[in-house]
Amino acid sequence: MDRFSDIWRSLRSLPLWVQVWVVGILVLVNILPFFLLDTRVGMAGALAALFVAATNGPLIWIYRGMNKVLSIPHLIAWGPLEIYLLMLLADSGFRAEAGALELGLAVLLVVINGISLVFDVMDSIKWMAGDRTTPGVEV
Repeated sequence: MDRFSDIWRSLRSLPLWVQVWVVGILVLVNILPFFLLDTRVGMAGALAALFVAATNGPLIWIYRGMNKVLSIPHLIAWGPLEIYLLMLLADSGFRAEAGALELGLAVLLVVINGISLVFDVMDSIKWMAGDRTTPGVEV
């Protein structure tokens, strides 16, 4: 079977709620910063999303699908992004000067990527402990 089929089969083998979470929520929310590149939140979110795409793309290709190793770049990108966004949101000066879209994006990124980080910590631990299987792909 070719690699693209393996990747598709791996994604489709995940529980439906995980597919919806990854494709329908996590990816879509992390595309939003590209529409606000003229803001601090947009630029920070876009840089984090580019890092994740640049690292997870090759990992998906190498592992032929949705391997737990994909969680590690999330930790590297979303962790610092969360800290930065929380610091911005805690700053009353930022809140006073930021527009509603930028504030909304900051809150959305904090919530969605924060949830992702919980799953990512668990998956990273499992991957480091030796769980290297790729769902839906026969070895």
